[in-house]
Amino acid sequence: MAVPKKKTSKSKRNMRRAHDHVSVPNVIFCECGEPTLPHRACSKCGNYKGKQMLFKDEA
Repeated sequence: MAVPKKKTSKSKRNMRRAHDHVSVPNVIFCECGEPTLPHRACSKCGNYKGKQMLFKDEA
C-alpha cells in the first residue's frame, strides 16, 4: 500500500487543486427567450439555428 513519506502542506495541496474547478457553461437565449446550451435544440420550442427541428405533440 502506498504511504506518503512527507506531509503535503496546505499550499502544495491547494496549488495542485487549482485547476480542478468546474467551468460555467455558456448559455445562449433562444428566439422564444428560453436559455439553452449552444449547438443544441431548444427544449421548449424545438428550434435550432432558426429552424424548427423538434416537433412536440400538441395535447
